[in-house]
Amino acid sequence: MTKTRIRYLLQILFAFVITAIGVFQMFARTEGRPPTTALVLMGVIAALFIVTWAIICKFQPYANQSIVACVLMLTSIGVLVIARCDAAMDAHVATRQMIWLCLALVCCDLLFVFMRDYRVLRRFSYVSMVIGLVLLLSPMIPGLGREIGGARIWIGIGPYSLQPGEFAKLFLAFFFASYLFNHRDQLAVGGKKLGPLQLPRFKDLGPIVIVWVASMGVLIMQHDLGTSLMFFAMFVAMLYVATGRVSWVIIGFLAFAAGCVVAAHIFAHVGYRVDAWLHPFDPAIYSRYPGGSSQIVQGLFGLASGGLMGTGLGQGYPTVTPLANSDFIYASTGEELGLVGLFAVLMLYLLIIAAGMIIAMKIKDGFGKLLSSGLVFTMAFQVFTVVGGITLVIPLTGLTMPYMAAGGSSLVANYILAALLIVISNAANKPQSDELSDTFRMEALSVLRSRQQAEARSAASASPSAAAVSGDDGSVTQIVAPISTHSYVNLPQRALDDTRPGGEA
Repeated sequence: MTKTRIRYLLQILFAFVITAIGVFQMFARTEGRPPTTALVLMGVIAALFIVTWAIICKFQPYANQSIVACVLMLTSIGVLVIARCDAAMDAHVATRQMIWLCLALVCCDLLFVFMRDYRVLRRFSYVSMVIGLVLLLSPMIPGLGREIGGARIWIGIGPYSLQPGEFAKLFLAFFFASYLFNHRDQLAVGGKKLGPLQLPRFKDLGPIVIVWVASMGVLIMQHDLGTSLMFFAMFVAMLYVATGRVSWVIIGFLAFAAGCVVAAHIFAHVGYRVDAWLHPFDPAIYSRYPGGSSQIVQGLFGLASGGLMGTGLGQGYPTVTPLANSDFIYASTGEELGLVGLFAVLMLYLLIIAAGMIIAMKIKDGFGKLLSSGLVFTMAFQVFTVVGGITLVIPLTGLTMPYMAAGGSSLVANYILAALLIVISNAANKPQSDELSDTFRMEALSVLRSRQQAEARSAASASPSAAAVSGDDGSVTQIVAPISTHSYVNLPQRALDDTRPGGEA
């Protein structure tokens, strides 16, 4: 255990060293020396990361802290690129980003200390749904919502703007995980077969229809293709994890594709995104306002100018691309760090995604499986849509790059997402001798009742297996109890004794 904790600390320190080299190299080329304010904030951030490591060791001793090092490295690259853009535009966005980072770390530390068991989130499933929907629709409130860049996804608080959809995705993930965990058996039942696919029953299509209508509502009312696509994809992915049926994924993809095609023909802002994707170099589309393709083309030229190794920190022209420190920060990174730097960034995301998937496979609680897989898929899908939009793989969606793009709400929400994965990993890596989960107890009680009913119906004498169940000779037998559609666990007999009606547990 001590060696593992030291290894996690060394990973964080290695990220500090890489960041320090980048900071001094970039500022030496742009301003001669790093500003005092930036150095002070970086020192505070470094101290907070060390405190976070210590808090996780104390309150989440079995957690996977490799996620912390990857998130730190991504945030450091993002702050470096933002500071590079500030030097060219005489702005102070990097300073605000570092202040938001301090707030995000404090929120994560509070989560590590007070959330000893993530399953408490399951108790507030419908409350989470209400909060998520309120946050998602709050930009539509007159006087509160703001429209920036053609999308009404912001709320204004004085001179500051907040993107509530970033926090809505967390609360809706809580609700989706709880709902699908409670109804996974009904949703897994198949209906008619269509070739190799087992279609779901018609009466089970209600949840996906409701989420589809909500996603289309976000697309229509808020003019935001990225957010609507992200929420619908998150629900469909969690639905697949809960049921294991590919038919749900196909139905979800076809439903959303049909909705987008209809929206592209009816609503101009969606059609503009599609035209800019299909014909970015057309002069008429390039210079069109609004909905032109100039941002995409300039981002592509920025990526191309970086080449294999990049121009070097402080030696490119990333500000030629609009929104170089937020929506197009991936293009700015590619210009100064090159293809090698972009591959390093994608590898860091891949490490976080792989860690999240491993957590989902290791956790024995069905709710934890759905929650961790839903959170990590949401982040993975967000990265895919941003990178795909900038490189013309898919239409530009307007989402921000997690942990890198400028924006306080995105940074805090994604740090909380990473903190939740770390809390779930603590439960996943706990030794088997620790206290059994609620799912184990529920399944144990279900198995016990089934056996008691079978014995009551049988007039024959008790079988050897029944005797083993009712015996108290101290022996331990194994009963296989399903906790989800795909995974099974061996449940000790003594655990069943704790769940008997009238027992002490």
